[in-house]
Amino acid sequence: MKKLRKRVFMAAGYNTIALGSGRKEFNPKKPRPGLEEYIKEAGQGALKLVGGAGNVDEGVIGNFMAAKFNNQGNLAALIPYIDEGLKWKPSCRVEGACCSGGLALATAIKSVLAETADVVLTLGVEVQNTVKAVYGADILAGAGWSKERKAGHAYFFPGKFSDRAGEYFKKYGLERTRRALARWYRNAVENARLVPTAQEYHNTQENLEAAALSRPNPESFVDNLNVYDCSKVSDGAAAIAVLSEEGLAKAGIAKKDAIEVLGFGQVEADLTAVPSDLTRLDTTEEAVKRALESAGIGVGDLGTVECHACFTITGILSVEAIGLVKQGEGADFVSAGHTARNGKIPFNTTGGLVGWGHPTGASGVRQAVTIWEQLTRKAGNWQIEISENRPYALSISMGGNDRTVVAIVYRRACEAIPA
Repeated sequence: MKKLRKRVFMAAGYNTIALGSGRKEFNPKKPRPGLEEYIKEAGQGALKLVGGAGNVDEGVIGNFMAAKFNNQGNLAALIPYIDEGLKWKPSCRVEGACCSGGLALATAIKSVLAETADVVLTLGVEVQNTVKAVYGADILAGAGWSKERKAGHAYFFPGKFSDRAGEYFKKYGLERTRRALARWYRNAVENARLVPTAQEYHNTQENLEAAALSRPNPESFVDNLNVYDCSKVSDGAAAIAVLSEEGLAKAGIAKKDAIEVLGFGQVEADLTAVPSDLTRLDTTEEAVKRALESAGIGVGDLGTVECHACFTITGILSVEAIGLVKQGEGADFVSAGHTARNGKIPFNTTGGLVGWGHPTGASGVRQAVTIWEQLTRKAGNWQIEISENRPYALSISMGGNDRTVVAIVYRRACEAIPA
């Protein structure tokens, strides 16, 4: 993977609330914000931090299924709705299932590298609480191969990752793996309780791991996962600016308030192909390998990770795909607390997809916002300590059953290019 041809930065992050069940203000029978309102809130939040719309050169928005959830296409044309100063700015909408936000970041990075823009307003959005959960599951199944969907579970993606969990149980042990899944859930909720925008912010369960150890019920859901193993239906948006060095100056943003993109990997796998090993995320492995090579660092240099744990089993598989441990050792690594916010390498410090929420098109951008907050020490109550010896962060945005993946390596921006 080639090194970046020029320096690329991110700054000015903003997240809306991840709204859905669990939030005190959520009521499915009462009116809620729509797609336009989420886009405007997130976009205006970022614009305030870059000095206004006049400093923006381009816009990009990641979204998966607004055409079905909201009967709305052409989302790029909603970017000028954020601010009249964005009228006539070139913008586009990108889609790659749950990796749509990650693809938005990659698209913005490429615009800066191509020197068509110095400041790219980058957004992700999804509003999913417009249909019942089982209908929403069918809409989200569009991230899989259409012919496979016909024979799939009614809850298509919970079914797919239930199959992955079942294979992991067989290979590496049911009880030890279930304990790790429960610990992942505990970490997610404990982190989310610190973050006012998180969907699980109001969660008051006393014994999180005990709840998460509930036996799966195949008659009402899927074979190997329970509801605590799954990210919830969420509405929300996130925004961040992707900038060149000239863009930082134009926006009046000091390097200490920005993070630098040191490398990224963007890869695709064949949507029609069955995974060769259900206990591996091989597309994620490849994306992370390319991102680390592009950045010129090793896995041991990472201080924090935002991974696409849409299900708790995905967290364990991601730990292994990154290369932190060998295959089959991820469950023990998680159970030992190494991925907790005070562990060896904190994962998903605002709760991740299970804790913060998973508005599908927004998740990849939200990951970047979380990393920006952590590395620039703007995280408030959810701030973690980043070791000077391991100053790098990694985000992994995944679409479908590990088919579309964007991995990005970051560090806090500094005046000189890191050696």
